[in-house]
Amino acid sequence: MTGCCDPRGYDATFTPRFAHRLARRYRRRGLDRLSAQVVQRCVDHGIEGATVLEIGGGVGSLHLELLRRGAATATNLELAGTYEHDAAELLAEAGLTDRVQCRLLDLATDPDGVESADVVVLNRVVCCYPDLAGLLGAAAGHARRLVVLTYPRPSVVTRAILVAENAVEALFGRTYRAFAHPPEEILAVLRAHGLEPAPDRRGGLWCLVSATRAPVPGTSAA
Repeated sequence: MTGCCDPRGYDATFTPRFAHRLARRYRRRGLDRLSAQVVQRCVDHGIEGATVLEIGGGVGSLHLELLRRGAATATNLELAGTYEHDAAELLAEAGLTDRVQCRLLDLATDPDGVESADVVVLNRVVCCYPDLAGLLGAAAGHARRLVVLTYPRPSVVTRAILVAENAVEALFGRTYRAFAHPPEEILAVLRAHGLEPAPDRRGGLWCLVSATRAPVPGTSAA
């Protein structure tokens, strides 16, 4: 994909070959550890019958697993069109094509382009987008009950990885860049949109945070 949704070169970095490798790995091994933890966090908060909006879902393995665990439908928003073929194949193999909508849409610039959902997921996504408040704010605003996201844990190691990654992108003339958004800003955006994030007690290179919205008085929290 080129044009309005890809001014930062996502297609050049997340190539069809990269997408095919992700799909092949999922077929052989299932979800990676972090993605599995995201799925479990969603399940722990209640996924049965829920609608899911995944931002940057790639080939769709994560929301496929949420559907298998009881979610009703899912929408996958992507900025890179390179995942489309493999995502469609995985959906067809799982028999879930009619329960997932895949779209090319920049939620930060077109927040009215998609409906709200019960659960919004951003796995390894906010570090790929420069406008944290725009993207995460729009995502939080679309969540009726829950947002689950992951982002790089601040450390010397993660900063070095991002610097090296961006250096490689520049070396090959690509415009994509990764970002280390401050955790306090991430949590502030969630709170500003009426969500209360739970503390992340995990170790490792990634933070996993879930943020819940208090039910409106007189309505069910289901």
